[in-house]
Amino acid sequence: MKGFLLFFIYTVVAFSAVSQYESVGPLTVNSDLLSSAQMNQHKSLNTFDSSFIYRLDTLTLPFFDEFSKNHFQQYTSDFSNPTVTFDKKFRILNGVTNLPLTSNEVFSSQITFKRTYNVATDTYTDVNFVPVNNKLGDLTSYPVVYSTTPMYPAYFIYDTIGGLTTDESDTIFVTNPDYFQDSATQFFMEINDPSAYWIDHATYHNYRFAKNPRSLGVATFDGLNEQGFPYSIGSTATNYADFLTSKPIDLAPYSAADSVYFSFLYQPKGLGDLPELSDSLVVEFYAKDLNQWKRVWSTNGAPSDEFKVGHINISNPIYFKKGFQFRFKNYGGLSGALDMFHVDYVNLRSQSGKQDTLFKDFAFSYPIGSLLNTYTSVPWDHYKNNPSGKMNDAVSIVVHNGSNLTENNQNGEVKINYNSALESSFLLNAQTLSGGNINYGPRTTYSSFHDFSAGYNFDPSKSGNSQEFDVIATVGAPFPNLSQNDSCQVKQIFSNYYSYDDGSAELAYGPTASQARLAVRFDAYEADSLLGVAIHFVPSVNDVSNKLFLLTVWENNGGVPGTVIYQDNIFFPRQPIYENERNKFTLYNFPDSVKVAVGTSFFVGWRQFDADRLNIGLDKNTDNSDKTFYSIDGGVNWIGSSIEGSVMLRPIFSTALDAELTTEEISEEQYTVYPNPFNSIVTFEVKEFQGVAIFSATGQLIQFSSENIVDMTDQPAGIYFAQLNGSGKTIKLIKN
Repeated sequence: MKGFLLFFIYTVVAFSAVSQYESVGPLTVNSDLLSSAQMNQHKSLNTFDSSFIYRLDTLTLPFFDEFSKNHFQQYTSDFSNPTVTFDKKFRILNGVTNLPLTSNEVFSSQITFKRTYNVATDTYTDVNFVPVNNKLGDLTSYPVVYSTTPMYPAYFIYDTIGGLTTDESDTIFVTNPDYFQDSATQFFMEINDPSAYWIDHATYHNYRFAKNPRSLGVATFDGLNEQGFPYSIGSTATNYADFLTSKPIDLAPYSAADSVYFSFLYQPKGLGDLPELSDSLVVEFYAKDLNQWKRVWSTNGAPSDEFKVGHINISNPIYFKKGFQFRFKNYGGLSGALDMFHVDYVNLRSQSGKQDTLFKDFAFSYPIGSLLNTYTSVPWDHYKNNPSGKMNDAVSIVVHNGSNLTENNQNGEVKINYNSALESSFLLNAQTLSGGNINYGPRTTYSSFHDFSAGYNFDPSKSGNSQEFDVIATVGAPFPNLSQNDSCQVKQIFSNYYSYDDGSAELAYGPTASQARLAVRFDAYEADSLLGVAIHFVPSVNDVSNKLFLLTVWENNGGVPGTVIYQDNIFFPRQPIYENERNKFTLYNFPDSVKVAVGTSFFVGWRQFDADRLNIGLDKNTDNSDKTFYSIDGGVNWIGSSIEGSVMLRPIFSTALDAELTTEEISEEQYTVYPNPFNSIVTFEVKEFQGVAIFSATGQLIQFSSENIVDMTDQPAGIYFAQLNGSGKTIKLIKN
């Protein structure tokens, strides 16, 4: 914990100039990438044993990806695949025969010897053993590199002579000898997947970060690595970050006469972070025979966030080989989702020309909006008891006409399926889709809203504690274009929570004042009880996961938070938790299985202690800022948020799902604290220890420790309280 924090004192800040007390920042972690397949999968961190090397297939022209679907190569360690071969390597080989030593042969790196002790003269002599020159292999990487290494017998001999009795000889073996036999097996797997185009996963394939994309999906470049974490967190370092590399492509049948062109769309910033002039996006081509990557195009960061065209003629003979590749890479900040570029419509083809820069297509730009009015999800129990009037009268549809000509508009359709069976369908009126125009204008994006409030309700008679419906939307235009992005599919989920967000955070949000309150309004379908709150926290610039807050629920007082219904105990504060799964929310249950009764309108949020922004995820694709409020004067006055977006906070209701979703409580038997009373050191033994906060008897935070052994030597004798992070348990401590 950085410094000390007084819990019972807050700073009253002047009510004027409130805009400085809420802010957003870039994400410094992309959890979507955490589940990406790895190029090599290791059984051990110390060897390559059971890892895979994948032999990639070669693609042919044309190469085209507009990122509406996932065309990134997935790497699976499938030992049963008939294409798998292997190579077993041993750690130690005989220096003469190059054959592996047996498993019972061990050696020492230190010089060993035979010592002969003469009792009669009380002297001894040492004779060093002659080392064996074996070959030692490094099993941490493949192929294995061997080096001739002298190895000594892993024992000493102590010989006693000249005694009054029979001479004696003792053998003392070396404990844990340095050189012992080991092995590692490298597996090889042939890949033949022409539907996969890209060999790496550092770029972020997503449907939300670009601004008015030409079609569903883009590849986003930022400062996050393949695992979705910053390349250099907490630093100001800049360098090359993400790479997007094609599979090998066969260009041997082509030459400069075939007019081979490489084209793509790119956009700086979008809905993310603006790249500076010193940042860049680069394209490189691979010359196979030279084994070299050569830069062929680059652009710098710019304030414009429009999509632009990159168009490159391939004419150099060095590229017309089987095994040609191309790649994108970005240069920018390495501490997070910074300096963004978005790439779309990557196209490599022959028989093109310098004028051929048009991506003539008609497509969805974003997935269809929620079919529920206001919310993206609601508890199934609440919906089935109150189904009337809950369908959305303004379902969002965003499409783009990529033709350079005015094109006729056509009706679209939305189908609702349940377990693959059609439930109902809605017409998407053509003239509404084209913004009230008779036709679609050339190269124009259209946002429209469609009334689904009549004619269908999700069937409330369906049994079960939760439900899931497939919503499939299609649009079209009468000119030849790509069919794969003329439809999109989303899931309408009914679980045990209310949500405004689409599940994707584009920015990190929060108030920035000491003792600030954040509150989000929810208007429920019926009165019920809350079990807790699910919150999606994201790292942004600074790690604030050691900051504390109190979960709070308020009554609705004329459209702003009123009386506090529930607030965490001062000795049970919470901390932001960064999850390691895609778009995962952290469930903050009320302690001791408390259920908080709420009416049909209430607010949920927190009271924070420091001025640091706590970095809750902000969905920029849905705007419910009118439901978000914050206070900087202890809750006396509330200010509506001026930042568009939906705060990623979801109240969890007590429903029939309780039995399925109950989290494990820590019982008395699951933790031990000793000694207690104590003099200086106190130890906490806890199942799945997550940290402990130590408070004085007056509620002052003394220290927070991520280690289970806490040194309180410098603290005076007295009574303290220890709060086990994440468990809801507060323990009384006595220091002598």
